[in-house]
Amino acid sequence: PRGRRRLDVAAELPMTAAPVAATGAAAIGPVSTAVRLGGLFGPAIFGVTAAAVALPEVAAELRAGPAQVAWVLTAHALALGVGTAVSGRLADSRGARLTLLIASLTLAAGALVCVLAPSLGVLVTGRLLLAAGSGGASAVAVALLAGVAPGERPRVLAGYGVVLALFASGATLLGGLVTTGLSWRATLVLPVLSVLAVPFCLRLAVRPGSRRPLDVTGAAALTVTVSTLIVLIQARTLKLGLPVILALAVVLVLAAAALAWWIARRPDGFVPRQVIGDGACRIAAAIGAGVFGALFAAMYVIPQFLAATYGWSVLMVGVALLPGAVVGAVLSRRAGRLGARGARLLLGGTALAAAVALAVTATGWGGPWPAVAAASMSLAAFAVTQVVITGEMSARLPLPLRGAGMGLLNLTFFVGGGVGSAVAGALSDAMPLHRTLMVVALFPLAAAVVAVTRAPNRAGPAPAPPRR
Repeated sequence: PRGRRRLDVAAELPMTAAPVAATGAAAIGPVSTAVRLGGLFGPAIFGVTAAAVALPEVAAELRAGPAQVAWVLTAHALALGVGTAVSGRLADSRGARLTLLIASLTLAAGALVCVLAPSLGVLVTGRLLLAAGSGGASAVAVALLAGVAPGERPRVLAGYGVVLALFASGATLLGGLVTTGLSWRATLVLPVLSVLAVPFCLRLAVRPGSRRPLDVTGAAALTVTVSTLIVLIQARTLKLGLPVILALAVVLVLAAAALAWWIARRPDGFVPRQVIGDGACRIAAAIGAGVFGALFAAMYVIPQFLAATYGWSVLMVGVALLPGAVVGAVLSRRAGRLGARGARLLLGGTALAAAVALAVTATGWGGPWPAVAAASMSLAAFAVTQVVITGEMSARLPLPLRGAGMGLLNLTFFVGGGVGSAVAGALSDAMPLHRTLMVVALFPLAAAVVAVTRAPNRAGPAPAPPRR
């Protein structure tokens, strides 16, 4: 019957596609592959957590207020999500090597603009370019990770999680060191470090693209929809006026309607209906959005809370979070070696621990250490989620849609992160900063419930895309 039919993905692809995708990783080795891909994705984390440390100095030197300076992070979150989705589709169509080249050039151009920016407007423009390139590098890293041969994938995922945990936990400390020792401009361009990993990832980027034409209309509709959504959820932080908010709301509704209409008309377009219509993909998106929402909010609230309440410096906060790297590394390495059900349980348990620690921090009980635990467990949940979700979707998405599927998933994750930080920022006007974490704790709690109760579909991979 049609509804129960499952296609053999390998049979739908050219005979050389699957072996070529796995050759690079097999020749290099799982540990080296994990380090290379982690080095390509990891610096994207610096664009938010490390950059937040430098905002006071940005405001002082460029004579800008808090609402204006917030655009430095908002622009980055906006372009990072969109760049991830666009580059994922580009990698499917034109290949990972060309996408890596474009991402590297965009990263370099954005970094140059940020370093030379004479005003806040130029700086925000540079951050847009920087984040778009960072999103491109991240999308290629995830797509290449998903293309690793199934026999090597558990070991690669385990190592990849360790690398991401190190990047995530060290971001605040590195941001403080660079801002203090060099300048805020150097801190804002830390994502450009992904370029250093590009030459080492070229051997992995051996699968050619499908050469299918890019769906520019679908890409434009998605970009406008996501961009207006991210700006709207940051409206309070950005102190946008009511007329601007209403105009953005109208644009959001129109763009979302246009996107839905276009997906119905072009099911194999920029936003494949097969990906967004798959229940497992939607579940993965919900889990990732909850975990990223907790991470972004925790990294926004906790350093400020520790500094204002206990007098901790940025360097003290960064050092205190380093044990979180060990926890995240151990758990993500374990997650990469477990089966589907065990990995989901570990993910759910880590997210639940983050939710509990955030709630305890909100009560003010226990001094600074619950806050440190909350940030550490949020970082660990982030690393474990990347490993578990990437492993599940790698086995599920057919090869021609892996870049698009993983790009759209990571776009959803980053939007969830933007929502989490926006909620914390909005609530902080009405209550003490640490109290906002009681609401933020609902994000990882929801992710934990979904991860444990909605088990992975054991029916096998999603059907291959229809032949044209």
